[in-house]
Amino acid sequence: MRRNMHYLVVMFVIGVSAAAFFGFGVRSAKSGKYSTAEIQRGKYLVSTAGGCNDCHTPHVLTSGGLVNDSTRLLSGAPSDEKVPVIPDGIIGSEGWSMLQSNDETTFAGPWGVSFAANLTPDKATGIGSWTEKMFIECLHDGKYWATGRELLPPMPWEEMGKMSDNDLRDIYAYLMSIKPVSNVVPSPVPPKQQ
Repeated sequence: MRRNMHYLVVMFVIGVSAAAFFGFGVRSAKSGKYSTAEIQRGKYLVSTAGGCNDCHTPHVLTSGGLVNDSTRLLSGAPSDEKVPVIPDGIIGSEGWSMLQSNDETTFAGPWGVSFAANLTPDKATGIGSWTEKMFIECLHDGKYWATGRELLPPMPWEEMGKMSDNDLRDIYAYLMSIKPVSNVVPSPVPPKQQ
C-alpha cells in the first residue's frame, strides 16, 4: 500500500511538472494568470501598435521634451489637475477641432472634455475589477462597460476593436501585470458645461 502511495505521489509530481513545462504558454483560466510570453506581447502591443502610453500615461516636461511619467504608468488623467477654462468659440468649424492638456491626458473637442482612463489594475479606480471579457467587449463595442456610455475621442477604439481577441487578451494580461495606481479619473464633461 505504501509503495502504491509513493508511486502515486511520484506520478502526480511528474504530471504537474510536465504540465508546467509543456503548458508554459497556456493561460490558466481558473487562476487568471498569464504566461510571461503573453504579458511581454501585451506590453509590446501597448507600447507600439496601441500607443496607449500616448494618452493614458501622464507626461512631464523635461529638458528633452515631454516624456512618460514612469511613476504614473497608464494611470490616466490625474485627478488632482484642474482643466483650464476653454474660451468660447475656440472649438468648432472655424477654430480648433481638439485641444489637449499639457500632460497629454485630457482632451476637449465638440464632444466636450474627455479624460484618459486609468488602465492600471487598481480595483477601485482602474480596471482591476474588470474581467478579460469586459475588457475585450469594451474595445470591440466602444462602450465603457460600467455605464454603457460611448468611449470618447481621441480613444481609437474603432481601430483597437479590430484587433484579434488574442491581441486584446495579451494587452489585458500586460495591464493586469503592471503596478496598480490609485487615481480617480474625472468623469467626461458634456459640451455645454465646458
